[in-house]
Amino acid sequence: MTAITSTNPFLNQSEKREPNNIYVFEPRENTFDNATDIVCLSHLRWDFVYQRPQHLLSRCARERRVFFFEEPLFAPGETVRLDVSMREDGVCVATPRLPEGLSETEIQRAEKKLIGDLFRECDIRDHILWYYTPAALTFTRHLEPIGVVYDCMDELTGFKGAAPNLGQLEAELLSRADVVFTGGRSLYEAKRHSHSNVHACPSSIDAEHFGQARRRLEEPANQASIPHPRLGFFGVIDERLDCDLLAGIADARPEWQLIMIGPVVKIDESMLPKRSNIHYLGAKQYKDLPAYISGWDAALLLFAHNDSTRFISPTKTPEYLAAGKPVVSTSIVDVVSPYGEMGLVRIADGVAEFVAAIEAALKEDANSAEWLRRVDDFLARESWDSTWLRMMKLMDSAIGARSAGQVANASA
Repeated sequence: MTAITSTNPFLNQSEKREPNNIYVFEPRENTFDNATDIVCLSHLRWDFVYQRPQHLLSRCARERRVFFFEEPLFAPGETVRLDVSMREDGVCVATPRLPEGLSETEIQRAEKKLIGDLFRECDIRDHILWYYTPAALTFTRHLEPIGVVYDCMDELTGFKGAAPNLGQLEAELLSRADVVFTGGRSLYEAKRHSHSNVHACPSSIDAEHFGQARRRLEEPANQASIPHPRLGFFGVIDERLDCDLLAGIADARPEWQLIMIGPVVKIDESMLPKRSNIHYLGAKQYKDLPAYISGWDAALLLFAHNDSTRFISPTKTPEYLAAGKPVVSTSIVDVVSPYGEMGLVRIADGVAEFVAAIEAALKEDANSAEWLRRVDDFLARESWDSTWLRMMKLMDSAIGARSAGQVANASA
């Protein structure tokens, strides 16, 4: 048996275990009678950036057991094992730990073994597979779920370092899925002819959380000494960032302070523009973001136009608005519609146009009660709670249809 290091109350405690395995048990709570388990396969880490999977699956965990199986972590000399732990919101996170230097075949074989261990140890029987990455098919094809969900939040084939067979794997996943959700309208348009049951479920908002930023909150220590005006961005800093635009704004208005919050991934930090008025403050926890944005004068969406941004629907758009900050964005399709068309976000491309849009936002939107009223009217219809309820109804309907079809086929 492969070692499972755990603080997970869902583990089956009755089975005999190897003496070198480590188990730390908590009370068996947060279990649900007659509720089908959700097993999520994700390319994103639960503790990386709090975004769509966390918003949705933390709500799911109020009703049923949720297991979040991440991509592996590699280390020299590591033994093949699975770290399993429970988060405060009730999601059980499973992280494979593998030695460096394995071939793709060996990695897939290890992941298949580890997910089998998770199913056995946690007594997972009837279950729904919830995919964020088609790559997980390579070690989950053998599983027998009662339903398959594909929550397509990004066009992963356009991202830097995407596996060459990812498109083929996605086609296979689409053939297996009972329902497909997309993270935005443009991605829906790209996928809607690939499956008979596709639904656009764009980024939503926890308005209460980000609404805290409308009050003057205590300044985080690493932002307090930065002068105004402050223009901020939070999110993953990767190949989607328009570095030339960032540098151009900083050079055009040296008195403006550009605050960049988020982890730098998949790009060399040396590629990022360095200016005295650009401040890289690193990754921050979700709970701390309102304190940062509270001290900004405007918020920015500095996305380049490339393959990785073609279908994005940035979650931060409604989050910035809920914080009550004027927003300026490049012409990302899912920002232009609906936010730009409704006059909630200013759209600009190129340094001169973007600088002019920021100046207008600082002068007009920041002091406009009418603009803020329109923001709140829009956000009132866009909560994560309502999005989750809609997705659950669609999922239950799709899986119910599958079950009815299987019964009909069996009796034919």
